[in-house]
Amino acid sequence: MNHNFKNLKIWTLSMEITSDIHRICMNFPKKEMYGLGSQMNRASISIPSNIAEGSNRTNKHFAHYLNISLGSSFELQTQLLIAQMHKYVSIEKTTELENKIIELQKMIAGLIGKLN
Repeated sequence: MNHNFKNLKIWTLSMEITSDIHRICMNFPKKEMYGLGSQMNRASISIPSNIAEGSNRTNKHFAHYLNISLGSSFELQTQLLIAQMHKYVSIEKTTELENKIIELQKMIAGLIGKLN
């Protein structure tokens, strides 16, 4: 089954999260440009990328790519909490972004359940 990834709510939300992460990482200290900031950007980019890549596959393979996206979202959530721990991100911004990530995780998990 072919899913148009641009019409998927999970893809739209993950693109929004990617944009949010990119914006906050621009304010990280220079020493983190190739460290935590880079890892967070890569993890966030992985989420919509895997949704898009899997959307053109069979349901079984799409579920596999969604699982990769889900893993990247948990990685990103952890990295966001580390950034907040180091005071690179405010508690308020962390809570706002973490809530979006958790919402996305629930949506991805729901879609995986439907595909299996």
